[in-house]
Amino acid sequence: MFPSSSITFKITSLKFIILVLSAILFSLNGDASPVFTDSSKLKNASANKGTHAALYNNKVAVVYPEILSDHKAQTLAYIEKFAINRRAYLLRTFARGKKYFPKITSIFKKYNLPQELKVLIALESGFNANAVSSAGAVGYWQIMDPVAKEYGLKIVENTLPSTAKSKAKKTNEKPVKKPVVDERKNLNKSTYAAAKYLRDRCKNLNNDYLLIVASYNWGVGNVWNAMQRTGKSKPTFWDIKKYLPSETKAYVMNFIALNVIFHNYESFAKNKLSFQDLPVERELRVSLKALNAEVAR
Repeated sequence: MFPSSSITFKITSLKFIILVLSAILFSLNGDASPVFTDSSKLKNASANKGTHAALYNNKVAVVYPEILSDHKAQTLAYIEKFAINRRAYLLRTFARGKKYFPKITSIFKKYNLPQELKVLIALESGFNANAVSSAGAVGYWQIMDPVAKEYGLKIVENTLPSTAKSKAKKTNEKPVKKPVVDERKNLNKSTYAAAKYLRDRCKNLNNDYLLIVASYNWGVGNVWNAMQRTGKSKPTFWDIKKYLPSETKAYVMNFIALNVIFHNYESFAKNKLSFQDLPVERELRVSLKALNAEVAR
């Protein structure tokens, strides 16, 4: 057995080594945050940072937005494949979003919605005011008639009085079309309606953003039914995933992919984004984990 002083010295020395390795790891990530001796805290703190400079062979490690950081394990491979196969789409969508995203983010802030939800407009309509789905959803946010009316959007049908139709028929004249009013095609008004809708989904889906996104695509009633089928009191998106249609699964995964890529856009655009742990970081993490285990004994 070692004297107590020797044990204390050993633990102190190990902690000092951990601090040094932590400092190196954080410096690689361009981070000036406090150093943690707890490896799980270190991992989370590193993963949640919005900017970094962890360069190795001209590559930069991917960083998730904070509200999506817990889903990295389930989505990283999908996003890497998406980034390769849909690169042109991602570059084009980011460029188009510069015109729309600032306005959307400003409105969403008024309803305490995370700015990550703004990419739904790209998934829904591709920023096309005149987009119409096969189900009859219209406009930037692809809002159905009942939802539009519930959230105060005006829709005036293009109809003529019967007398006007008869007169036009007798004289062989083409009836003059009345202007159609559909505020789902108005960016400002439709975004306010979408924000109110998403705010309400936050309330009845416990601020679980993946469930909220799924409900935007599939309907909140369907998502509730899927949640009940799990038999769990607080099921997550991953719990209900097997009950979702393939379109909704892809919709949620694409929502995550767009946000992660846009969060790392500069590195992505320069082909410097790495979806794997950089070798130096990985070795340091392994060392920290081993040292923490040694101290905990």
